[in-house]
Amino acid sequence: MLRKTDKKNHLILLLLSALLGLTFSLTSLAANKSVVSKTLPVWHNSQLPKQSSLRGSAIMGNSLWVSGTNNTVFVSQDGGKTWQDKSPQLPLAITLNTDYRDIALFNNNTAIIMGVGSAEKSVLFKTIDGGDTWQLLYQNTDKQGFFDSIAFWNEQQGLLLGDPVEGYYVIKKTLDGGKTWQRVAKTSLPKKLKNEGAFAASGNTLIVGKNFIIGKEKQAWITTGGLSASIYISKDAGKSWQRQAIPLYKNTTTAGGYALALNNSDANGQQIFALGGDYKQREKSYPNITIYADKHWLKSKSGQHGLRTAMSCLQNICIATGKTSSDISFDDGITWQILPNVNKPNSNKPNNEQGFYTLAADNSLFLAAGEKGKVAILKIFKTNM
Repeated sequence: MLRKTDKKNHLILLLLSALLGLTFSLTSLAANKSVVSKTLPVWHNSQLPKQSSLRGSAIMGNSLWVSGTNNTVFVSQDGGKTWQDKSPQLPLAITLNTDYRDIALFNNNTAIIMGVGSAEKSVLFKTIDGGDTWQLLYQNTDKQGFFDSIAFWNEQQGLLLGDPVEGYYVIKKTLDGGKTWQRVAKTSLPKKLKNEGAFAASGNTLIVGKNFIIGKEKQAWITTGGLSASIYISKDAGKSWQRQAIPLYKNTTTAGGYALALNNSDANGQQIFALGGDYKQREKSYPNITIYADKHWLKSKSGQHGLRTAMSCLQNICIATGKTSSDISFDDGITWQILPNVNKPNSNKPNNEQGFYTLAADNSLFLAAGEKGKVAILKIFKTNM
């Protein structure tokens, strides 16, 4: 049996041991964090010869595509090492000089680009030879019409989102690769809220389910804003839609949901995210990323570094971006930290236009593009995964 003094000494030793263990754990955690910060992946920036504002991006293997203002399309078939100007030379495209804000890429040579603008300025062009030639696929004829985003389940089946006409969003569906489109019945959608609208920021306001997971291959999502922040969900290939409120910044008519993203990692199946903010207050701190978990929309621990207009994931690594800065997550989008653009001046500051407008990911590559013809590649190695 231990005497009182022995018991006292024993307790002191236990406490010291616990304190030493806690100190060691905290030190190890700090060391791990410092290692992460030192091993952040690095953007490799390029400057296209055309100083366009780039809002559309797509990637499949080593085939990279970006698009934007002034009838601009550039393509790289070598993983971003070199870029070729593949801007449409059709008389209509040159006359419209439109802003291409979305790209649907089906293989290295086949793509559809979406031009935005009122009435006939909203168009779809298609190429089957890597952008060497283009054909007009579809042109808006409604004076109130304005295309916002396109998304395809496969090369034949897809959806198009347009601004509200007669109080309801224009959602059209194609079954023949975009040659013909049929508008979803207005009665299948909720009537739009007062001041509500869809933002054609970077072609990410509409997305569809990926990878044909059983029960999810026909899903589609739309996000909106304007003194509100909402998600519209379809589980029947766009035939009917339901609206849900989401916890994003929504205090102004230019605030709300700007983009959607899916994380298709093995651990998550199809994890849905919504991003947003306010383009007139890009640097303000506000809720800018929300994640759908346990049948609820939850605020993400994003750091709230301003407007976010695009996001992509490769396995457990996700990147979200906006004009001012980018964030990276190593845990499937649960927690985030600033991802500096170290090749740019003042890169240690989050709010100095180090980010991008649009983002795409595939084949261990993130492709980003932004203002004045800026493109960047970020490669993820297996050691980072």
